[in-house]
Amino acid sequence: MKLELPLMRIGYLECFSGISGDMLLGALVDAGVSFALLEATAAALDVGARLELRKVTRGGIAASKVDVITPDSPALDLAASDAAHAHPHTHQAHTHAGHSHPAHTHAEHADRGHGDGTDSHSPPSHAPHRSLSTILAIIRSAALSETVKARSMRAFQLLGEAEAAIHSIPVEKVHFHEVGAVDTIVDIVCTAAGCEALGIDRWLSSSLNVGSGTVQCQHGTLPVPAPATLALLGDAPIYAAGPPMERVTPTGAALLRMLDVSYRQLPAVRIQGCGYGAGGRDTPGEPNLLRLLIGEMDLATEAATGIAGQSELIAIIEAVIDDSSPQLLGYVSELLLSSGAWDVYRVAVQMKKGRTGVELTVLCRPDLVPVLRDLIFRETTTIGLHWRIENKAVLAREFVKIETPWGEVQMKIARWPSGQVANASPEYEDCRVIAARHGLALKQVMQEAMRIYATGQAREFWL
Repeated sequence: MKLELPLMRIGYLECFSGISGDMLLGALVDAGVSFALLEATAAALDVGARLELRKVTRGGIAASKVDVITPDSPALDLAASDAAHAHPHTHQAHTHAGHSHPAHTHAEHADRGHGDGTDSHSPPSHAPHRSLSTILAIIRSAALSETVKARSMRAFQLLGEAEAAIHSIPVEKVHFHEVGAVDTIVDIVCTAAGCEALGIDRWLSSSLNVGSGTVQCQHGTLPVPAPATLALLGDAPIYAAGPPMERVTPTGAALLRMLDVSYRQLPAVRIQGCGYGAGGRDTPGEPNLLRLLIGEMDLATEAATGIAGQSELIAIIEAVIDDSSPQLLGYVSELLLSSGAWDVYRVAVQMKKGRTGVELTVLCRPDLVPVLRDLIFRETTTIGLHWRIENKAVLAREFVKIETPWGEVQMKIARWPSGQVANASPEYEDCRVIAARHGLALKQVMQEAMRIYATGQAREFWL
């Protein structure tokens, strides 16, 4: 009898010409997401915006182009937009190369088109602004699924934190230009709804072509990628190719973070669908497209590649010691942890000639192996050890804070790639301090923290 292995549904983003909110929306529709669903999502937000869908060609390849239309949007000149890469999207902080952008704290600019490597930004206006908390409230109140809301709010929290760090201000003081905020809200929330509709278990991406050139903004001339984009991308693999222009926008970078994308080459998958999302301008010889591949892979392949969660390398150092006291090994464990080890554990083992020993195992980043190896040799009686590098798969983690009757407790939340919560647990140290301060049982504090989190009283502090 043939064993049928469970399958994982993969979404693979080929960002050879970058990524923006409108490009990803176009790719989703082109891959089969109902445009009516996206229209209904935009309407549910009740921000006075609607979507327009049209078919265009980029480099001779047919693609879908999705535009966010607000009452303040200029009329679309379809012929001109295909030729000049004009976008109806507002740009809350810059007028970057042909994609919609999220807000900077000085969010007064509108995104109107790709430049030739030096993108100019319109001067500040006096249009109203929306705070991050206002935008999160809009999303919370919309008649959408909890997964869509959670993902969308996470994207905006990441945008706000990036801007706050760049301008060295509290995240509460980050404001989004009224028109641009509407555009970005629709881009992000509709993308979250479209991704949920596809039922993707894990999102992957190629390296990102971020483009090149400069942007003109309120603070002067800045290089591509824009500061917010760079902050959001973190350690994602990037490169620059093609005509000078911005190719990855802050909204695009936030969406990649929202989806917990892993960056790697396309794994062995059975392709089930494909979609092309268009940027605004048709760049000769460099199709301005985002390609989305949808496929399935079996869990045996997933286990071998470690893509069920975020994948990273881990070093494992092991030594078997038979002539040290428990106190000494306890002291060494503390030293290893304070020196950067992720974890240290000791297991009793039976050695040759009937000797009882202890197997010391250290988990750490690969670059810490020389330091921790030397520490073990210096502090213990062992004269030999071995180490190896393995793959480690982890679920995306974030933190929320809840208010208990006795004080604040931080909760650690783990999520599946789909965005659903896989596990939630209160931080031990917070609960221990409260228990000691108020003379309570530790388990009582931890149980109450879990109860409060489960009833939805957590304040979101996304990381």
